[in-house]
Amino acid sequence: MDIRSLGYLRIETTSLADWRAYTLDILGMAEAQDSSDTVLHTRIDDRIRRLTFVAGTTDRLLAAGFELPGARALTEAAEELEASGFPVKHADEATLAERRVQGLIHVDDPAGNPLELYWGQAQDHSPLPARYGNRFVTGAPNGQDLGLGHVVLPAPNMDETVTFYEHLLGFQLRDRMKLPPVAVPTGEPGRDFYWMNFLSPNARHHSLGLYPGALPPGIVHFMVETDSLDAVGYCLDRMNAAGIPIASTLGRHSNDRMVSFYAQAPGGFQVEYGWDGLLVDPAAWTTKEITSDSLWGHRWNG
Repeated sequence: MDIRSLGYLRIETTSLADWRAYTLDILGMAEAQDSSDTVLHTRIDDRIRRLTFVAGTTDRLLAAGFELPGARALTEAAEELEASGFPVKHADEATLAERRVQGLIHVDDPAGNPLELYWGQAQDHSPLPARYGNRFVTGAPNGQDLGLGHVVLPAPNMDETVTFYEHLLGFQLRDRMKLPPVAVPTGEPGRDFYWMNFLSPNARHHSLGLYPGALPPGIVHFMVETDSLDAVGYCLDRMNAAGIPIASTLGRHSNDRMVSFYAQAPGGFQVEYGWDGLLVDPAAWTTKEITSDSLWGHRWNG
């Protein structure tokens, strides 16, 4: 299956005003076309949108959108999914128009996480307002699309879910890490440890993390990457000035080498804001077990 990147996230929220302030005033994103009083779209590059927040009665992930190169790839993906026992639903014209894509199918992964596989997303060719001078990293120097960043999803049935992404969707398993039971309070009882897994369909070290427990919002965190360490520091200052709880202090991860911090976000999950993420050569990569989350920093609060 020829999936290229994590293209977008769609999130239902009970606090649209909070997300508007969070993404625009704190994270430094730009409001995208077609936003309204009930829907917020945000831009971080030349794509028409990367994040969509829909006003609703719950806080939850509506969909993680993964991009394919074209119509043929999407048709083949749908056939492979159906043949492997994963029912797909083809988007109607109204959904295609709303998503601003040319083709789209809906499917759930084995953990029940809602996915949208699509091709042909619209671009916005107007200059991206850089409110604080920061730019977001969504592509590699060689022109490869790296996508939005990464997302971490819950996967209590870890083995089945990893198999789905690795052997069916074609992601590469990059690294694994053991988590103690205290870090997975909703995990299967009686376990000595749990595996967390990091995967990607492109050169970004990971576009997807799989957490071995259940979480009500259906998302653990998403990450966006900026082009400078100063941009991370300035955002951290804005978080502190706004009184937003910092979930983890600044640090450098051991697997993707990202220098980042984590902050609480509206809706009961977190946002990671980082710089200097590792790009890998998939043909030369070997999967490893990392034994420490970070080289330094990342002290978790609570």
